[in-house]
Amino acid sequence: MPAERGFTLIELLVVLAIIGLVLVLVPGFLWRAQPGLEVQVATRALADGLRQTRSDALATNRERVFTVDVAERRFRPGQDRPLEPLNGALDLGLETARSELVDAESGQIRFFPDGSSTGGRITVTMHEQRAAVVVDWLTGQIDIGDARP
Repeated sequence: MPAERGFTLIELLVVLAIIGLVLVLVPGFLWRAQPGLEVQVATRALADGLRQTRSDALATNRERVFTVDVAERRFRPGQDRPLEPLNGALDLGLETARSELVDAESGQIRFFPDGSSTGGRITVTMHEQRAAVVVDWLTGQIDIGDARP
């Protein structure tokens, strides 16, 4: 009797189930293993919100503020939007003009109709990973970079 070649349907289903399980579990482990990704996602969200607020100030020809609540790890791009949360494991720092401090744990960066701003820096830290979103006061330019020590 000749030897059988190929695989049974059960063997193929077991292999496909194992591959599916690996594809579901591995990204979660990789995400948790790289805190730098969390910092990068948070800084991009903050930068996008700042750009949105600046664009709104230019489009409406009115001052707009970007609010940051350091203690609660939340931010608000503009006055009419709800506070958006960031990952609870992140630490935030805010440097802004003294006139824009709301209290000891929150403040604002104000954008003017000509595109300029009060300027500031939002620092995002998680474990040893740090990054900052910097707003130039003169031009309102928003940049992401490494946080200075």
